Amino acid sequence: MERFAIEVVETAHALRRDFDRRAAVLGSTRAQWRVLAKLSRRDGQKQVELAEALDVEPITLSRMVDRLAEAGYVERRQDEADRRVWRIHLTQRALPVLEELDALSDVFHADLLAGVSSEDRAVASRVLARVRDNLNAIQTRVSAQ
Repeated sequence: MERFAIEVVETAHALRRDFDRRAAVLGSTRAQWRVLAKLSRRDGQKQVELAEALDVEPITLSRMVDRLAEAGYVERRQDEADRRVWRIHLTQRALPVLEELDALSDVFHADLLAGVSSEDRAVASRVLARVRDNLNAIQTRVSAQ
């Protein structure tokens, strides 16, 4: 089990590479898909909130939003209560792209979980959730010191 973290990291890298390869066929990237997916769940987020939710620096998100805006998939709108704040909104043009990416994601997940029983999937989910909880507890203890 001393290689557990390495196995998780290597698996995550393989997942990202494969999804990137598939998304490229649609002319998209995983990073762009993540932005669109987050907005599809909660449109109109503040740019800084969206960066935090995606765990990227605000300047990195700004560049991603620039590219998505140039493609016509998102638009920035000033916050009505605070004109210094920008909110990011999906456009109608993004909806078919989101549908294609969702379909791609469904096939991707079916492919990567082929041959994995529902019981094994449940165990893997529980183990990963426990690992995240442990990491959050460690972070809380460290922050409190």
